Amino acid sequence: MGDRLQQSLNHLNGASQRKTIRTPPRLPTIPEPTVQLSSGQRRRTSVFTEIDVDRFSGDEDNRCVSPTRVNPNHGRIRSTAQTYYLPEDDATRSSNESLCIRRNAGETMSGVMSVNKPQSAALPLAFPSLSRSVLMTLMFAIFLPLLHGSRKAGYFPMGVSGGLIRDTRMADRSTIGSGIYQRADSSTNYCTRWSQQSAVVNGTLYLYGGHASQDQATPGQNQETDSPTTPNTWNNDFLTLPLTKTWHIAQPPLSGLPQPSGPPNVSNGYLWNSYTSLFLYGGEYSDEKPSDTPVPFALWEYNILSSSWIEHNNPQTSAGDNSDVGNQPVQNAAEGAGISVPELGRGWYFGGHLDYKTTAGWPIDVARVYLKSLVEYTFPGYTNNAVQSLSGGQLAGNDGVWRNVTQGGLQNSSGFPERADGVLTYIPGFGQDGILLGLAGGTNETYTELNEVDVYDIANSTWYKQATNGTTPGIRVNPCVAAASAPDGSSINVYMYAGQNLIPYDSQEQYDDMWILTIPSFTWIKVDTSDQSVPPPRAGHSCNMWDGQMVVVGGLVPENITCDNPGIYVFDASELKWQNQFTSLSGGDVQNQQAAQSQNSLGLSGSFGYQVPAAVQSIVGGNGTGGATITAPAVSPTAGPLASGKPIIYTVTGANGAVVTETGAPGTVVAGSSNASSGPNIAAIVAGTVAGCLAILAGYLGFCIWVYRRQLALYKNHVAMSQRAAASGGPSEKANFLFPDSSLGKTSTDQSSGARGRASGSGTGRSGQTSGQTSDNISAVPPMTGVHPPVGGNSEANSSTEDLMTGQEPSFMGVLLNPRRSLRVINKD
Repeated sequence: MGDRLQQSLNHLNGASQRKTIRTPPRLPTIPEPTVQLSSGQRRRTSVFTEIDVDRFSGDEDNRCVSPTRVNPNHGRIRSTAQTYYLPEDDATRSSNESLCIRRNAGETMSGVMSVNKPQSAALPLAFPSLSRSVLMTLMFAIFLPLLHGSRKAGYFPMGVSGGLIRDTRMADRSTIGSGIYQRADSSTNYCTRWSQQSAVVNGTLYLYGGHASQDQATPGQNQETDSPTTPNTWNNDFLTLPLTKTWHIAQPPLSGLPQPSGPPNVSNGYLWNSYTSLFLYGGEYSDEKPSDTPVPFALWEYNILSSSWIEHNNPQTSAGDNSDVGNQPVQNAAEGAGISVPELGRGWYFGGHLDYKTTAGWPIDVARVYLKSLVEYTFPGYTNNAVQSLSGGQLAGNDGVWRNVTQGGLQNSSGFPERADGVLTYIPGFGQDGILLGLAGGTNETYTELNEVDVYDIANSTWYKQATNGTTPGIRVNPCVAAASAPDGSSINVYMYAGQNLIPYDSQEQYDDMWILTIPSFTWIKVDTSDQSVPPPRAGHSCNMWDGQMVVVGGLVPENITCDNPGIYVFDASELKWQNQFTSLSGGDVQNQQAAQSQNSLGLSGSFGYQVPAAVQSIVGGNGTGGATITAPAVSPTAGPLASGKPIIYTVTGANGAVVTETGAPGTVVAGSSNASSGPNIAAIVAGTVAGCLAILAGYLGFCIWVYRRQLALYKNHVAMSQRAAASGGPSEKANFLFPDSSLGKTSTDQSSGARGRASGSGTGRSGQTSGQTSDNISAVPPMTGVHPPVGGNSEANSSTEDLMTGQEPSFMGVLLNPRRSLRVINKD
């Protein structure tokens, strides 16, 4: 047994050969019917099926329901060539018709219908003789496909509804048919809940399984017999919480769907989601009384449109990039990190562990084994070029396609340790399909530091590492993460909340802190919640982002807290505040993307209405709509998508159509809206240029006005001094200052003279008169004699000074056209 077990474990971490350890499944307390498949295999199923959604007879040849018969095999939904059955009304029940909706391999459930009638009930030729039920059936078959319209693979524009279709005729029945029991709705009455699986589809939050405790009986109930749960019980409760309406955290509108009898009672698994289905992978079985022994792994799919559970048993891996050799059984891991990317039609599960609570036939005395493999599941109806069987655009069949990535880059190195209890998050951009980030987690002996982040390039199936910047959060396991995108995509912010520290051994310290890892800067920011009412510390909770708000559900709380009910909290990711209600926003699409990103299928879901917080803006720049100026990691990467890739940048427009923000790294193509453009913002450049020119012109005019006033004052002062000199019969005071006696008859090198340009060629004195023009009865300035003109002097300076000496009043236009000349005049003074 030990050798066989080791072979199985070696495969999970990259070995080329492995063998699955299996034991016969436990005998059920109620016989479970089976249906013979075309492959010759037999498939186990739940005895319970959703009431009044699917019903058929045991006649496999017709594969349609006979309304007058109920068979214990009622409700089988096959994983290949699947047939779905609808309820009949009283009229169709009494008639001999049958109605079925069939989904063939490679098809998605889009309403392809066929109406089958026994030969003994052929349609009459005259419409008046048709029964009312037949007419209704024909109308239903003709018009139902029209409601679905066009679609892409796996995606239905008309949305989905998570409720159960009920038939009031059976509301009071405890049994239906032979051995078919109506299951009670999942309980919403609990004291604490943690380690559940969660997913959001079209505005509905789904919660499955986990642990639940009920320490006190509901008033009027007996704790031993009537309480809906018992302390620390694994369960398969199936709940929904609407995110399309506003509600208070004290009274969240939780609804319990019927508990399925096929999907197991598990915790610490993951609930992948496409646009129409949920996929339950992994998880631990209970080891407490009553214990629940693991069975061979099967993937359980919940089809939201038909409210039906579908079993995909005996899954096998397929060969592909950096994967195992293929055709290996998929194992049931637990406490790993999961993520869904319905935009790509894939889900991933990273790391985790295997032990006697996860794997059928695992001896209880064999130690737990931790993993570092990355299990990938391609949803039915989607393609994946990294899988050999899907190359060339082939679509995955009804069972999907599995790949176990074990050799992706650093995955084989000692610096890439095994881990459990970590988290994964998806970041669009930086590559063809985006990247995954692995955070936190550890084993019984080691823990993953948060000063480095594991980065998985989806398109190349390769792992890298990226160093972070800023104050680093402490080591932890079992936190939760949710991401939101800036409206323009220039930054994506990953919110990590709470978790626990298990050091020293056998101790548990839960956290209540909130951190932001802003991408692409890869800088950690601690959110200040010191002045807020913060939920109790917790671990093993779930987080989901919708309308820019993070919805936190459940979690293991400290022992001093008796109950944490309802245990649902809301954090406003834009305002960085805990709120007492969830506020539903109108206007988002099915993916709840930012408005500017709705034209790109890779826009991050759940971000509608989100604005970049001020604390993030202070690190990466920009504003609430984005415009981050830090567009690369603070610690430069050396290889991988972060070294060569860029974020996807979008154009954000206001209500009036004006561009609010448009930023990006050089060479980045702006995408995602009808107003997008790939070149520079010409309007902004022109406006900035015009504004700059006007500012320069205003400054120049102000300077010229100042110079003109100074020069005019000098002129008036000079005229006054000249008049006084003329009245006294001697040289002016200004002339005496400019040309003292000691400098007469000599060449002036300091260009002080103002007598250039009108002296005679002999150089002995002035031979002519000044212009002699005066105004306002001011007498002409007498000419200066005996003054030698300067040799080699500055003509502008001398000419400017001469203007004053000759009585020419300065003009503003002259200053405007030649300010340098006027400036020299006032500087000489």
